[in-house]
Amino acid sequence: MIDLYTFTTPNGRKVSIMLEEVGLPYNVHKIDITKGEQFTPEFVAINPNSKIPAIIDSDTGMTVFESGAILIYLAEKTGQFLPTEQKSRFQVIEWLMFQMASVGPMFGQLNHFKRFAPEKIPYAIERYEKETLRLYGVLDKQLSDKEFICGDYSIADIATYPWVAVYEFQGLTLDNHPNLKRWFETIQQREAVQRGMAVPA
Repeated sequence: MIDLYTFTTPNGRKVSIMLEEVGLPYNVHKIDITKGEQFTPEFVAINPNSKIPAIIDSDTGMTVFESGAILIYLAEKTGQFLPTEQKSRFQVIEWLMFQMASVGPMFGQLNHFKRFAPEKIPYAIERYEKETLRLYGVLDKQLSDKEFICGDYSIADIATYPWVAVYEFQGLTLDNHPNLKRWFETIQQREAVQRGMAVPA
């Protein structure tokens, strides 16, 4: 059994999607980051960086935090969505790191400055919107001859989808990136993705 500590953010939803895709049983513990619950001593003992998501695997006694690390852990545990052949494996890891280092931070900054910042700062909004659209272009080019980011559906797709899914919230469109839009609509139809996106209920 997996204990999942999460909230309704793209990073949290990556892991619930993965758990639904691989079919592992899990318990959901909602950590309401709007109320500062990530800073409680109980949660800091699980993740010293006070960020969701995190998991505890009762089968192995392991605690894992950082969403990318959790996806790799669950992929290795189940033998799903991460190739074992070296070249293919590292391609998936490359694009997982692309999401962790570029997509998540840049899209997250756009979310903050466009929707949550107490003061609207045009320079910040323009900067992060421009970078978000540039990253849309990178993904669109990668998807020009592939159904999924690395050919087969993988943790790279699972990590990236919840961040692209906020495009309307950001006031953006996928219409100018047809390959990315097609990819998004394909993944959106997966039942495991729909279930994972609804966690925590």
